[in-house]
Amino acid sequence: VQLVESGGGLVQAGGSLTLSCAASGFAHDDYTIGWFRQVPGKERVGIACISTRDDSTHYADSVKGRFTISTDNAKRTIYLQMNNLKPEDTAVYYCAADWSVPVAYYCSRDGQSGTWGQGTQVTVSS
Repeated sequence: VQLVESGGGLVQAGGSLTLSCAASGFAHDDYTIGWFRQVPGKERVGIACISTRDDSTHYADSVKGRFTISTDNAKRTIYLQMNNLKPEDTAVYYCAADWSVPVAYYCSRDGQSGTWGQGTQVTVSS
C-alpha cells in the first residue's frame, strides 16, 4: 500500500482547504483510512477516520462539524474537506491506512497502525 497526500497550504482563518490522499496497492476493499495531524513537540492526533467497507466515520471533537472525510467511488482517493479553519488547525497532516480496524480505535492514540503517507503542511493564519 502506498499513500500520497496533497492539498496542503496556507489559508486565512475561516477559510477552507481540501486534502487528498491517493492510495494504491490495496489488496481488497476493507481498509480503515485516517487523517492525522501533528504539531512539533506534540503527539500525533487522529482527527477523522473512515472505513472503506461500510463508510462509517469517526471524528475528533476538535473538528466535528468543520471537517468531512470521504472517498471517491473507487475508494482509492480519500479526501479531508476542512472548513472554518482555525489557527490551531495548523499542523502537518498525514493519511494512513490499515486493514479493517474499527474507525474509532484507528483514530485513537492506540490505533494509528499500518501504512503512512509523507504528510502535507497546513498553515492557518490569524
